Amino acid sequence: MFGNLGQLMNLMKNVGQLKQTMQEASQRLQAARFSGQAGGGQVQATVDGRGEMVSVRIDAALVQAGDVEMIEDLVCAAVRDAVNLSREAVQKEMQELTGGLNLPGMGDLLGGGRP
Repeated sequence: MFGNLGQLMNLMKNVGQLKQTMQEASQRLQAARFSGQAGGGQVQATVDGRGEMVSVRIDAALVQAGDVEMIEDLVCAAVRDAVNLSREAVQKEMQELTGGLNLPGMGDLLGGGRP
């Protein structure tokens, strides 16, 4: 029950430094790019570390095939893949910032807690 209390107290003691470190991490994640793909790379979606869409690329051959429903499905899958990669990066960043201490909602502070 009290196993993480020491870690939490250490974080509270260094709250100023933690705030600065979190701002730096947020900037790194905002600049980071995560690309997901679907359809064997025919569709690629890129998001930043906040999970916001940066770009989508659809292979011209896929467009020429004219299967709009398949393109829509592949775009959704590629975006989902990219967002998942972004969320994993936010979780990793939070683990490093908190020394592995699980603090629910902290990912929101880095911009990665969006559904």
